[in-house]
Amino acid sequence: MQPLNVLYISIEGNTRNFVKNLTRYAAEQHAQNPDLPELNAKEVSEQTDFDDLDKDYFCFVPTYLDGGDGVNSGVKELMTNVCGEYIAYHQNASHLIGVVGSGNRNFNLQYCLTARRYAYMFKAPFIADYELRGVPADEVRIYDALVKRAEEVASAE
Repeated sequence: MQPLNVLYISIEGNTRNFVKNLTRYAAEQHAQNPDLPELNAKEVSEQTDFDDLDKDYFCFVPTYLDGGDGVNSGVKELMTNVCGEYIAYHQNASHLIGVVGSGNRNFNLQYCLTARRYAYMFKAPFIADYELRGVPADEVRIYDALVKRAEEVASAE
């Protein structure tokens, strides 16, 4: 299986930490079973030059919002806009095969709202979520979800 490609943005370091741990976990799985994919991750920031993405990828995005509940009183996304702009660049959205969200469950309806909005906007499934920096069980669960989704996409081609 080809490596799993991940595009992510990290504001406070939580997503970066999680993706780093997930990358390590994927490498361990690949070492034990070469049929399981490794993970290639690319972090996006305000300084990132946009490239054309020509391979399937997953997006990992945290939620940072300014007011509103995203349902009844609107929403204004903060700090992660460049990730959405990168996905929207040229044909990049056509290669997005899944979105993973993170956030703080204390924010109720806003929990993972940015990821759910990206999934809707870019017509890609919302496949998993984790809170803050995640825990080791999240690495296992999310890796399995990425592998499953990549297999679904490969079998549909």
